[in-house]
Amino acid sequence: MERMSGIIFSDLGQASSFMALDWVQDLLNERLGYHPFPATLNVRPRDHAGTPLTPAADGHCGAKLYRVVIYRTAEGAKVGGAILVPEVNDYPQDKIEIVAPMRLKEHFRVEDGDQLTLEFLS
Repeated sequence: MERMSGIIFSDLGQASSFMALDWVQDLLNERLGYHPFPATLNVRPRDHAGTPLTPAADGHCGAKLYRVVIYRTAEGAKVGGAILVPEVNDYPQDKIEIVAPMRLKEHFRVEDGDQLTLEFLS
């Protein structure tokens, strides 16, 4: 399986309003099998065709979903999640937004500057 590592960073905090929308939660639950925590975790890749997420409301962008397993250390706890890549012009190439069923910073006890590893699922 393909893996990548990235460094956690805080951003504008705007994803939480998008992630809290009912239609977004419903679509992600349909595609991922769970309602994700209503925020994303931002990671800058150190070192990739996803599932389309088509907006159900005007004025919102589409996105691609990539299923991943997230972990802090190889022998530590792992969590299923997904990378959410908004399909917008000028979206930063060095930004990855992760969705999961819980708040990842609390679950892994990490903060800005710490590293997580993502393992892509087919």
